[in-house]
Amino acid sequence: MARSSEEAIRRRSFTVAWVSVHWRLIMDFSELIKTRYSVRAYRPDPVEEEKLQQVLEAARLAPTAANRQPFQLIVIRTAGREEELKRIYNTNWFVQAPLLICACGVPAQGWVRRDGKSYLDVDVAIAMDHLILAATELGLGTCWIAAFDPVAAREVLNLPEDVEPILFTPLGYPADQPKPKKRKPLSELVRYE
Repeated sequence: MARSSEEAIRRRSFTVAWVSVHWRLIMDFSELIKTRYSVRAYRPDPVEEEKLQQVLEAARLAPTAANRQPFQLIVIRTAGREEELKRIYNTNWFVQAPLLICACGVPAQGWVRRDGKSYLDVDVAIAMDHLILAATELGLGTCWIAAFDPVAAREVLNLPEDVEPILFTPLGYPADQPKPKKRKPLSELVRYE
């Protein structure tokens, strides 16, 4: 009898600990997504290799349609290449960070729905979002950039024809402060049926 009581107490203790850890993770994630912002000024401090590998691993673990993983990430060191890289996106803060990440799609590897809709851009966006959130958690800044010159990106990065540049982000330590976020209310974004 005493043994089953001890077992029940152990199970309850484990359950309480498990719930506590998961609740803390949920709260941490909520804080993380509130903290992330588009950084437009960077310090020149190098990004530690361990942190770079952590953000790349977060992107690698991102879910993709049919687990095709139709993306490639290009890590670009900006030092000494600033003018060349500004051909891709012509603003000074784009090349302030020590690193740029280019998220590319590989169309031949992407999943396509029966009606012909390719999920390539969606898959690349999910991977980039994982990377960006991991960077935020590590104290690094990023800025989602889609308004770049794709022809210049192809030339500067010497991309093969079967690889499409989809997104860029600088990766470095922020030198600015976040501004208040402006977001639409849920009532404008959500519909119930």
